Amino acid sequence: KSAGKEMVVDSTLTFAARRNVPVRYNRELVASTLKAMQRVSEIRAKRERAFYKKRMVDNKEKQRMADRKLVAENEHLLPRVRASERMAVEALDEQAESTKVPQIKETRRQRVKQRLLIGGGVDERIEMD
Repeated sequence: KSAGKEMVVDSTLTFAARRNVPVRYNRELVASTLKAMQRVSEIRAKRERAFYKKRMVDNKEKQRMADRKLVAENEHLLPRVRASERMAVEALDEQAESTKVPQIKETRRQRVKQRLLIGGGVDERIEMD
């Protein structure tokens, strides 16, 4: 049950092992060691994030299916929707699926976001970084 859930075989874990070898104090050695420790912790955090994301790839779809099942089982608790409102919602869903997702153009200094409007057309907004 715990297979694949821990990062046991990561090379950054070997750096954390304590070494009982006395070393003469050297300022440059201490500075480089502290830099190396910082870098190793950054690498470990990056690998842990990637490991977690890889594990959770299928989780979103499973959660969506569980939510749909819950709604289907407890549909009697939901407020009733008129047929005309239901048809309008379904039409909007079909229209949203048929339109393409707007592209985001990005430059160094500014970002242009495009948003599709309901009546057709595109709304562009420029955000400064």
